[in-house]
Amino acid sequence: MQRSAIGLLVTLSLLMVPLTVDAQPVGKVYRIGVLWPGTISTEYKERFHQMLRERGWHEGQNIVVEYREAEGSYDRLADLATELVQLGVDVLVARSTLAARAAMQVTQTIPIVVTSGDPIRTDLVASLAQPGGNVTGVTYFSLDLVGKRLELLKELVPGLTRVAVLWDLEGPSKSLEFKQAEAVAPELGLPLHSLGIRGPHPDLEEAFSAAAQVPGGAILILGNPLTSMHLRRIAELAVQHKLPAMHDDRGFVAAGGLISYGPNLADYNRRVVYFVDRILKGAKPAELPVEQPTRFYLAINLKTAHALGLTIPPHLLALADEVIR
Repeated sequence: MQRSAIGLLVTLSLLMVPLTVDAQPVGKVYRIGVLWPGTISTEYKERFHQMLRERGWHEGQNIVVEYREAEGSYDRLADLATELVQLGVDVLVARSTLAARAAMQVTQTIPIVVTSGDPIRTDLVASLAQPGGNVTGVTYFSLDLVGKRLELLKELVPGLTRVAVLWDLEGPSKSLEFKQAEAVAPELGLPLHSLGIRGPHPDLEEAFSAAAQVPGGAILILGNPLTSMHLRRIAELAVQHKLPAMHDDRGFVAAGGLISYGPNLADYNRRVVYFVDRILKGAKPAELPVEQPTRFYLAINLKTAHALGLTIPPHLLALADEVIR
């Protein structure tokens, strides 16, 4: 009888095991929305998911990532933001000031992680230390770096007499950057020529043709989603028109551009994921200070320098984080 009772208990306990496992509560699957003014590269998506995995977030297990791309048509951003909000995203990543503004028009409650040139002067946050609303994120410090990029161009190009500035007329922070360039340029003795564009074709070709009309010049590119979508074409046009070109994105140099100076994008993207992680774990965006970059990346393409007939000063080569030979 005792053996039978023990056997019955063991049998019952074994039968109960799967019932107990099935009864475990299923963890929430969070939804992340990514709103992009341009086109998202496969490489970016892979890095984004890798960084999420490093923090314990796995696609299909505890998160789902929804991407929406405007492909350069900024007037689509509001509709795409609405789509993401209707999907019930828990956090929204807005790449650029324009994307953040579109998201803010649709929701004042869903947390928004933004990457922006100047989130204060473009009215995204109340202050860097205390954002105050449903928006926080990373600023790429663009205004303060404009002068440094002009200085580097002057060091790089002997006899530089003028600089053309290529910028997106529809980018809110780009007008601020251009005004900053205008303020700094007289101190360096560099007259500026504005090359405002609204699209890649034929605006890019016409802009470079205009910039090449006056000898002794170079071109400063104020990076944003429009220029990022066409880095290779911009690099080709710069070489074709014999114009030394400066960008803020290392990808420009990898695409054949001459020089870039700006935030380390790997660090930059990692901080975006940091904010997403904190918010999904309960932090409020109003209490998460907007971060500024602490490291800047200088890249130089020697092949392009040779094609332009330029000799890179040794001290710039020594300072460079990356030299493409």
